[in-house]
Amino acid sequence: MAHVSVTINGRQYRMACDDGQEHHLARLAHDLDQRISRLRTNFGEIGDMRLTVMAALLIADELSESTQRVRKYEEELTELQEARRVAGERSHATTAAIAAALDSAAERIERVTRTLNHGADSHELPAG
Repeated sequence: MAHVSVTINGRQYRMACDDGQEHHLARLAHDLDQRISRLRTNFGEIGDMRLTVMAALLIADELSESTQRVRKYEEELTELQEARRVAGERSHATTAAIAAALDSAAERIERVTRTLNHGADSHELPAG
């Protein structure tokens, strides 16, 4: 397990994280520190705890909105997958119908050809 020292709201914290996640944790801590700094700029000195809670609420709000968007995209994906399945079934049915129509047309052409050939054979004049 790795350890990272981060500074949030002017205070340094030693945090543990999985090996290889040090940079990610440092980036998250920097983001939180920047949010608290922006809140302090916008609202002044309203207390460290209140600034931290406000930053946490902003992050929770972003997470909630992201979760809603993901759910919406998952629903859209499910609808698109269903539409794709239905379109695939229609395509298969259409292909089968076309194949059946072509088979039927070929059979009719063969019958007409046999009829014409048979008629031509019966109308032939004897050679000689």
